[in-house]
Amino acid sequence: MNFEEIKALDEQYVMHAYGRFPVAIDHGEGATVWDTQGKEYIDFTAGIGVTSLGHGDQGWVDAVTAQAAKLGHISNLFYAEPYAKVAQKLCVRTGMSNVMFGNSGAEANEAMIKLARKYSYDKYGKGRGTVITLHNSFHGRTITTLAATGQDKFHDFFFPFTEGFRYADANDLDSVEAVAGHDVCGVMMELVQGEGGVLPLDREFVRAVADLCAKRDWLLLIDEVQSGVGRTGSLFAFQQYGIHPDVVSFAKGIAGGLPFGGVMANEKCRNVFTPGTHGTTFGGNPVAAAAACYVLDTLDDGFLAQVQEKGAYLRSRIEAMELPCLGATRGMGLMIGVEVKGDKTNKELAAKLVESGLLILTAGPDLRLLPPLVVTKEEMDKGLEIMKAALA
Repeated sequence: MNFEEIKALDEQYVMHAYGRFPVAIDHGEGATVWDTQGKEYIDFTAGIGVTSLGHGDQGWVDAVTAQAAKLGHISNLFYAEPYAKVAQKLCVRTGMSNVMFGNSGAEANEAMIKLARKYSYDKYGKGRGTVITLHNSFHGRTITTLAATGQDKFHDFFFPFTEGFRYADANDLDSVEAVAGHDVCGVMMELVQGEGGVLPLDREFVRAVADLCAKRDWLLLIDEVQSGVGRTGSLFAFQQYGIHPDVVSFAKGIAGGLPFGGVMANEKCRNVFTPGTHGTTFGGNPVAAAAACYVLDTLDDGFLAQVQEKGAYLRSRIEAMELPCLGATRGMGLMIGVEVKGDKTNKELAAKLVESGLLILTAGPDLRLLPPLVVTKEEMDKGLEIMKAALA
């Protein structure tokens, strides 16, 4: 099918909940994709941080294919090898205690909120279920995770929202303490605010919040849906902050392109969920779990060091261009934000870049780069040349 045929089907049969770019992607290899008309694009989006090993990785394809031929699904009423191996790999490499699997970032964050409230209920009874989150945060699109999101623009249309959230300013411990109370059970935050603009939190603030949580027996809840699985140059961003969270959510890049996610709990929280208190039909699906095993095995220390080097290279090259519409860069690893200046909006710049052959994202008022972790220097240089030519 050509682009116009696909677009016609979309307009007729698909709910218009997305503002799509006028491109239909057909296939890809590494960090390069081609549309249905054969035009080449450099992919600095990775499906919004999902295709961590790029497009068409043969080892990933083989792992998915072999598992699909063996067992596609069985349900969580039975044991299966793939999900158990993923759980082991995650816990061994993070120091966490155990894992519960789901399908998406929002679902993982829902589980994290439920776990925090049940931990508090089991220990203290009713009346201690409030979760503090940060202004400018983003935690998902369900009713509850929208309520947890600290951005007013998401708090519309879908009333009534779930109660039990209060918001504090990032990097301001006094603000956290100001909204605290006897009803609080946890603090939930992204270490790098992704949708809010790729804004890393100050390390001193994060450690101070961790200390406050330990002092008051609040759970420290870390949302690593976007920053996890190698994106920041370590397996999880919290490993660069010198903290040990109570619960960590993950999704996006864990299975390299398949729906997969979950939460990891520390020893204190390992027995909070008991049979019947939480569940999901597809969580731990064998095919997605086989993909996750392959991804985790690929992301060794040498690979992660290269992620940091690639991120530093992209940031230095972008700033060296001195384009009038772009300013400073920020981020960690291959999770990069670029300041937008001048009279053009980030959406206008993104549209121009896509038209010119570079797939890119927006975040807050700025641009966002989340290339596949396997992006090569040649692909980075191609993308940078497109950026320079298109935005000069």
